[in-house]
Amino acid sequence: MTTLPRKPQVVVTGVGMYTPLGPDTNSTWSALLAGRCGVKRITRFDPTGFPVTFAAQAPNPEPGSDLKLSLVKTALSEALEQSRFVGGPDTAICVGSEASRPDLQTLARRYRLGELPSSREIMASAALAPSLLVREMTSCTGPISTISTACTSSGQAIGEGFLRIRRRQVGAVVVGGVDVLVDPLMIAGFSLLGALSTRNDDPATSSRPFDRDRDGFVLGEGAAFMILEDLERARARGATVLGTVLGYGSSLNAYRITDSPPDGRGAALAMEAALRSAGIQAERVDYINAHGTSTMQNDSSETAAMHSVFSATNSRVPISSTKGSTGHLIAACGALEAVFCLLAMRDSLAPHTLNLRDPHPDMGLHFVMDEPLHRPINISISSSFGFGGSNAVLVLGRNP
Repeated sequence: MTTLPRKPQVVVTGVGMYTPLGPDTNSTWSALLAGRCGVKRITRFDPTGFPVTFAAQAPNPEPGSDLKLSLVKTALSEALEQSRFVGGPDTAICVGSEASRPDLQTLARRYRLGELPSSREIMASAALAPSLLVREMTSCTGPISTISTACTSSGQAIGEGFLRIRRRQVGAVVVGGVDVLVDPLMIAGFSLLGALSTRNDDPATSSRPFDRDRDGFVLGEGAAFMILEDLERARARGATVLGTVLGYGSSLNAYRITDSPPDGRGAALAMEAALRSAGIQAERVDYINAHGTSTMQNDSSETAAMHSVFSATNSRVPISSTKGSTGHLIAACGALEAVFCLLAMRDSLAPHTLNLRDPHPDMGLHFVMDEPLHRPINISISSSFGFGGSNAVLVLGRNP
């Protein structure tokens, strides 16, 4: 009888982030558990006259430089230092990112003055710019990918990196995501779609995931990165294991571009695929970090999906959305929330959902409210469901 080779175990050896709550992982996590909120009135431009005047901004860690690339550099540096990562031909890159919106007025004014932008300035607005910066910082010479699927971008980036290691294509992958969204065009565009909360008089309570009184999501921005490795590779070089990626599932709703189907079927397909990939039953999941954007229809759709997949355990498994504190980081949210899952397992502490005060009784799920929940967490799920209908779900574990 032929014995099939065992699939590599995919572990996390480094994490880093820069968010509206703090400039690194520890400060962000501490602020999240303390119930602090990163949503405030916009200061990057004068929002007077806009339908929405608030967002969850990330201050530039390197004033005067490109914000998106500064966020990547800061968050990735933290992950690389923690991991003591070494790049090479067996290492790959997979980053979730959207194209930036260049300041066309400034570029036009400089052009008239004869100040032509450099090639680096032009490339900085491209969706692949963060991936190229990661290459410069890590010396990875394996495959490089940029995923741009709106809210699932970095969740899919982690999943695709996980698959590369599981298929023995590489021994390690730098994964993560970044997005910078707080500009006049994005505020106006999402306002026209009717997707943003309009609580201009009380920004701190504007993002209300799964609450009966929710009225839209809040734009956020930031970056989060993880170093994924084959467990044998990590042990051989003496790296500290922070957790594991056990499974990954993705799907497409094939519904409306801005709404999820009411029955949650697309999200449910991704959840079921992730559990199959991990080889575990739904009953073994100890915590779910939900996508929970605070939009009326999408939160209801996600709730339907969780009822479908976790029907036998929906009164037990703790669920929270951390977007009440951070806002919605779009392309970076999947990576940020996957790190939150790792920290929740490390500390046996499920973060609560800020501003969730009155969940709709029909939801019937165990939402973590008011304060973090102390309990052992060995397996967690991070869900990302995006505009355009893409879905990505990760199953993470505490130990190899």
